[in-house]
Amino acid sequence: MAAVDEFVSIYREALPVLLIALAGGLFSGLVLEAIIERVATFPGLLVAVPVFLATRGNVYGALGGRISSGLHQGLIEPRFQRDDRLINAIVASFVNAVSMSVVIATLSWAALGLLGWESASLLEFVAILLIAGVLTSIVLIFGLLLVIFAGYKRGYDPDNLVGPIVTTLGDIFGMLFLLLATISVEVLI
Repeated sequence: MAAVDEFVSIYREALPVLLIALAGGLFSGLVLEAIIERVATFPGLLVAVPVFLATRGNVYGALGGRISSGLHQGLIEPRFQRDDRLINAIVASFVNAVSMSVVIATLSWAALGLLGWESASLLEFVAILLIAGVLTSIVLIFGLLLVIFAGYKRGYDPDNLVGPIVTTLGDIFGMLFLLLATISVEVLI
């Protein structure tokens, strides 16, 4: 395949996904605007938001890379079925992402305390990020698998899909579930 043909192929596959990612990023910004109002109830929460979103991208980007490599190598079939490789990768990603939510909450709370800035309680931080982390992880796992498998079956290179899918789903649902978690924690605690 000539270099120009390869460029056109990559561009053709990636452009629609990148446009969807752009719209998703805009939507996430609108949700962030709603979360800013919640900060009065949970001071310091915005400190954790960039780290929380970046962690979703890192953990599930790695999962997407594993799935993509498995598809290319023929080790994973592009369908929902029992596959120990896939299950192990999903479980490891889920445990990693959820445990990192607790670490992010604890470190954010500690950093705010060290700086002498006002902050919500450690319990509130952990509850908010744990709820948002679990819910976001579930959506990212199924959303990532669904889009990668569907794209692969239609001839798309999953390597061109993983990055935009993970960042878009992670930002949209990460922000939505952070908002939902703040509302839930406010009611429960």
